[in-house]
Amino acid sequence: MAGSSFAFYRGSACLFYADVTHEKDPFLDERTSRVWIHGDLHAENFGTYMNSEGILVFNVNDFDEAYVGPFTWDLKRFVASVALIGFAKALSDDTISDLVKAFTDAYLKEIRAIAKGGDDAIGSLTLDNTEGVIHRVLQEARLSARIDMLAEQTKVEDYERHFTMREGVYEVDKKTRKKVEAAFADYLTTLPPARLNRPTEFIVKDVVLRKGVGIGSAGLPSYNLLLEGHTQALENDIIVYMKQAQVPAVSRWIQDENVRAYFKHQGHRTCESQQALQAHADPWVGYTELDGVGQIVAEVSPYAADLDWADVNEPEALAQVVSDLGRAVARMHSVADDESSHGLVDYSTEEAIVAAVDRDEPGFRRMLVDFAHAYGAQAREDHQTFVDLFRNGKLPGL
Repeated sequence: MAGSSFAFYRGSACLFYADVTHEKDPFLDERTSRVWIHGDLHAENFGTYMNSEGILVFNVNDFDEAYVGPFTWDLKRFVASVALIGFAKALSDDTISDLVKAFTDAYLKEIRAIAKGGDDAIGSLTLDNTEGVIHRVLQEARLSARIDMLAEQTKVEDYERHFTMREGVYEVDKKTRKKVEAAFADYLTTLPPARLNRPTEFIVKDVVLRKGVGIGSAGLPSYNLLLEGHTQALENDIIVYMKQAQVPAVSRWIQDENVRAYFKHQGHRTCESQQALQAHADPWVGYTELDGVGQIVAEVSPYAADLDWADVNEPEALAQVVSDLGRAVARMHSVADDESSHGLVDYSTEEAIVAAVDRDEPGFRRMLVDFAHAYGAQAREDHQTFVDLFRNGKLPGL
């Protein structure tokens, strides 16, 4: 978090919500305050995944912070991250404003098309409907191969594949492995019955411990499990992770007992959120408990590729990217509503959002542009304060 203002922003969602929850927002009402949101929608939480239909999709990823809340909180968190990226690239304030407007316009165009129905909505971002940077990321993901990922993380000895012990990977004792395998067996009960028609696929061959990586989950225990895959051939072994789920920062500011009571534990919330917010989500996503703590389980996918913002510098290319992301966010906000299999949001979110924005569309754009600049500046100032406190040993508990 000390490395840059953007890294600080990524790791301080709790601070963001403590700030934004007190702001007046004319676009929030009873319905638009109850949309299934990502919860940590910044510019680096997008990437590729292989959906349940075998199609590569570029979309929002990392649903650890997802919850039900105000839709504008997602949009504000994203546009502030755009302002931080723009500042780091030495873009002018006017250019940053143009990027926020491009994102907002694309979001509104797609959410309106979805609400209207018909063929105007673009839908999921795939190889068939993207160009430029996003299309290139999808093509790079397409070049990935499972066997290459397996070669990086595992080795074959005596005709069997096992995990390789490397930095950040630790062996587990027999007692721990037994607990993890029992939790994995419980996880299988959360998958659709049709997914279990090839039992060979779920045979556990090896288990290792990994300490959580990334800013949000640093230090948390996570287990990788090596599975047989759909045949006994070694090249199609599967790796899944079982990761401890956390309380989302946004939930601390939403006083809705119906939402809170909907989830069995944080692993269940993370799983339900990913399935709700992704059309044709990863078929391996499920949940379980380990030592009484909720866990999220999903595949370590060889087809995951992230957008590298360091490679996108020209305003035209940046505008195309944020426009694509605007469409992806609109798609996400519209998926988990009355037409989905999840009953927590029982009305059309896209229609509610369109109705709220139509009351003052210019004001909606202006709100997001002003917030991007103001909160980007606030985050840079907060980052400097954080660094000064951290380096001088003045943060309690560290």
